[in-house]
Amino acid sequence: MASYNEIPVSALARLIGTPYCPTLLDVRIDEDFDDDPRLIPGAYRHPFNSVVDLAETLKDRSVVVYCQKGLKISQGAAALLRASGVNAEVLEGGQFAWRDAKLPLVITDKLPPLDALGRTVWVTRHRPKIDRIACPWLIRRFIDPKAQILFVAASQVGNVAERFNATPFDIEDVFWSHRGETCTFDTMIEEFGIGHEALERLAVIVRGADTNRHDLAPEAAGLLAASLGLSRMFRDDLEQLDAGMLLYDAFYRWARDATSEGHDWPAASTKA
Repeated sequence: MASYNEIPVSALARLIGTPYCPTLLDVRIDEDFDDDPRLIPGAYRHPFNSVVDLAETLKDRSVVVYCQKGLKISQGAAALLRASGVNAEVLEGGQFAWRDAKLPLVITDKLPPLDALGRTVWVTRHRPKIDRIACPWLIRRFIDPKAQILFVAASQVGNVAERFNATPFDIEDVFWSHRGETCTFDTMIEEFGIGHEALERLAVIVRGADTNRHDLAPEAAGLLAASLGLSRMFRDDLEQLDAGMLLYDAFYRWARDATSEGHDWPAASTKA
């Protein structure tokens, strides 16, 4: 049983991919990371012996720290953060427990380079509709919560990528794009190695909406309608992305928790 300052793998797994996910710090030593260079979705690495450097920026957040086994390194790092006023817990069993539960792990070889602020930077065409909102949602919920997303004129995506060391996505002839009948959202799930039942169910809906194949899932038409509505509501692409994050949060929670639930009228009688 987890202690008062530990969180079980099962509890953390329920938070991953949601707006309520804590900040995840991977404090494994380099040798342990090299043995398995994958991250729990949304985590970023930081040296265990300098976690207090993060205390000021983490004071208003919930934090989960993990090392290889959830023992001395993560226990000590979390204790240092708590002593600095941070609400920090330890992942019970560490990365080994997460791995042994066969939960998704991000393949770090596919991560783009970080900028000076420790963020990945991505660039795509402006005026997003479906894939260009779905992919930033996926990135921020499962890959890099701090990711910066740039929307620019279609003709300038490549130039901006080169000049600003950004990673282009959802345009032709780049790595992070459509492949065959699948879309960029599918590509990211596959390449980062984060596929699981709920995400794969959501991917079918995104694919159906993005490629106008509503026969793939009945929900695809609804996602298209909502996405086009958002694109008409917002002139600013980043404001649209903020609203779209909530839309995909809702679709993800449906895909994970509510696919068997229906709704009808009249409501079931409450009379005895």
